[in-house]
Amino acid sequence: MNKLLQFLLFTLLVGCAKEKRALVIQTDFGLKDGAVNEMKGVAFGIDPQLSIYDLTHEIPSYNIWEAGYRLYQAAPFWRAGTVFVSVVDPGVGTPRKSIVLRTLTDQFFVSPDNGTLTLIADNLGKKEVREIDEQRNRRPGSGASYTFHGRDVYVYTAARLASGKISFEEVGPLLKTELVRLDYQRPLLQNQICKGNIPVLDVQYGNVWTNINDSLIKKLNVAIGDKLLIEIKNKEMPVYTSTVPFVNTFGDVPDKTPLAYLNSLMNFSLALNMGNFADSFHISSGKDWTVQVRKAAQ
Repeated sequence: MNKLLQFLLFTLLVGCAKEKRALVIQTDFGLKDGAVNEMKGVAFGIDPQLSIYDLTHEIPSYNIWEAGYRLYQAAPFWRAGTVFVSVVDPGVGTPRKSIVLRTLTDQFFVSPDNGTLTLIADNLGKKEVREIDEQRNRRPGSGASYTFHGRDVYVYTAARLASGKISFEEVGPLLKTELVRLDYQRPLLQNQICKGNIPVLDVQYGNVWTNINDSLIKKLNVAIGDKLLIEIKNKEMPVYTSTVPFVNTFGDVPDKTPLAYLNSLMNFSLALNMGNFADSFHISSGKDWTVQVRKAAQ
């Protein structure tokens, strides 16, 4: 067989092969034991050619809200077809549903239906949701186990979907009820005040990230160097009120000075240059943390 024929045959085989989707895994398990490794072993057992990536395994224990935010943070940078698995599942083994959400961006999210997918549905859109049929999509021989559905149901189903072993329709029946939602303050502009939520902290540095995007900030007619009045509350209880400068980056103010800026997602954020804003001012994050931003008198 000459080289040209070999090349054409190879090209034909590659073209006929079913494209595999990336599989991205997130948990609150940490890496101190073998749980994440077991999940990856199950996935490679489905298809040893799968491309498997970690989003994070350092979600705080049981923190469904943060799991949802990390998915929302990462998903826009992954191509259509990517399959995400998120296992933050304090209700494991109870009657809570196991689902796969297909977004308008044609990505797939495998998760317990416990509110984890609130931000994904709100920001990427909900095309279709199917409930996992555990009679067809569960690791063989695992039926007596009630405490590790991440391994036995979620990554097993996700790997089958990512590898093309099953279609989305074969995941299970369409979900006939609404997704479980977590309530939060959506970003809005009202009477020249931007209102929003603090979904997450930049945990390494203590910066405070909000869900107020740059387009809302622009509507305040704010320029770099302007002063902003910031009010932060937890369950409507005031925690922090101060005036801070709006700048491009941390080094634009002296050390240990508070500042406001747009983070890498182009969302309004607060920081303490060469310090930890969250620790210094006792700020945390989650659905109950809210922020208001207005232009201060110059």
